[in-house]
Amino acid sequence: MAIAITRETPLQDDVRGLVAALNDHLIPLSPREFQFQMTVEQMAGPETVLFVARDESGKAVGIGALKVHDGTFGEVKRMYTDPAVRGSGVGRKLLDAIEAEARERGLAELKLETGGTPPFADTWTVYERCGFSRCGVFADYPDTQYNVFYEKKLTA
Repeated sequence: MAIAITRETPLQDDVRGLVAALNDHLIPLSPREFQFQMTVEQMAGPETVLFVARDESGKAVGIGALKVHDGTFGEVKRMYTDPAVRGSGVGRKLLDAIEAEARERGLAELKLETGGTPPFADTWTVYERCGFSRCGVFADYPDTQYNVFYEKKLTA
């Protein structure tokens, strides 16, 4: 399957649809107070770059965003792939694009927060296969059983 990854605005209907599908997937997996979901409007801010994966027909099949924190580190946000393409490498391609953007911006590391309950095990595997390792809490996230934190150093 040919997949193109491009920087795009989140303010388009097909991206909104993927964000809604992501939210529908995540909401039942842990208490809402421990979920930290950016809206499409927040993703349209100047500190965030959204990448969209599109198949050969142009259909949006995945998203992932880089949020820059004070020019010191980047945070991976809103990673999602359509269930029909899971396991085909779309997530890795999105993470590669996010990492390339972070490196281009001179960021020293990428971090992310994801769910800490068993339904997130496949998600952890994707991040670990892409070179991320578990780390402590960062930014203003709470340290709870419902959250897991990862980092990837981009400089030696």
